[in-house]
This record gives sequence, C-alpha cells and structure tokens, in this order.
Amino acid sequence: MRQTINIAEDFINQMFIIAGHPEVSYNDILGRQDAWYTEWTMTEAQRDEWKEWGISYLKKKKRSWGKKLIEREVAMFDLCYGLKIDNNK
Repeated sequence: MRQTINIAEDFINQMFIIAGHPEVSYNDILGRQDAWYTEWTMTEAQRDEWKEWGISYLKKKKRSWGKKLIEREVAMFDLCYGLKIDNNK
C-alpha cells in the first residue's frame, strides 16, 4: 500500500520547529481563514534554513521534479504561508 504524504503539513510543521515555535503545528492552524502566518515570526537565517530544508525534502519526495521547479514551489509556499521576518529576535 502506498503511503499518502501531506507536503503542506510537513512544510508548516518544520517551519514552526525551525522558527522556534515547536508548540505550534499544522493541526493548530488547520481550517483558519485569517492571516495566521502573521502571528509568529522567524529570522531571515531561519527562513533560509527552512527553505533549504524544503528544497531537500521535495528532492526526496518529488524525484521527477527539476531543481528550478522545486525552488519555485518552495519560494511560492514561503510567499503565501511563510512566517513574518523579524531580525530583532
């Protein structure tokens, strides 16, 4: 049997972990219609770490996707759902 993966769930959970908010998960924001991603922050360095993680993750999960497509998908996910940047952390 083939296991189903939820890429968005994995991306969001890892984003919260890297940003230093391990108490928050995908399940906490599931179904919210507001701009939930503005409630928490991460630094630019944390964003870069998360984007590198995302690229590596998609390379493993979506083997047929090329490097440019993977980078674009991670950038679009960050644009739509990435946490606010606060370098004063």
